[in-house]
Amino acid sequence: MHHATAIVETDTIGPETNVWAYAHVMPGAIVGNRVNIGDHAFVEGGAVIGDNVTLKNSVCVWEGITIEDDCFIGPAVTFTNDRNPRSPRMDAAAQRYAERDNWLAKTVVRRGCSIGAASTICPGLDLGTFSMIAAGSVVTRDVPAFALVMGSPARRVADVCSCGQRLPGKFDDCDCETCGETATQRVQRGFK
Repeated sequence: MHHATAIVETDTIGPETNVWAYAHVMPGAIVGNRVNIGDHAFVEGGAVIGDNVTLKNSVCVWEGITIEDDCFIGPAVTFTNDRNPRSPRMDAAAQRYAERDNWLAKTVVRRGCSIGAASTICPGLDLGTFSMIAAGSVVTRDVPAFALVMGSPARRVADVCSCGQRLPGKFDDCDCETCGETATQRVQRGFK
């Protein structure tokens, strides 16, 4: 379902995906099935979004960003894709921007990751499987699987279960009292 005010210019979008009011999905974007793209969101060509992803309102997903299946991206999350940004229209920077490989820093948001509202994700990072970024965090380095990070810059403060609940210890050494998932089950799935 696409809202009447949404602009969907890609042909690669899942049939059960919803695109809400004033959202824009550009040509060349790849969007999976059962994705929910909130009001005023923007997905640039070259971005890849897996299945069962929630993009809340005002999220911008730029070229070079890959969001794997089952992720939650909170309202107004800011992704970036250039470590040394300048206007490509500026004479001193024009040559650098002539080739994507000269500037594009790719980010991967691994399966099941959740990113809280108004977080900023610096370019070229890997956000681990089922990791959780607290609202308002500024993420400047890779986040391990199942890690809970928060702050500016974001620091690991705990581990979380696949269900999202905070664990009393390390993800590969603690069972979850909320959902019953064991540490062994997490490790057997081969999460990195």
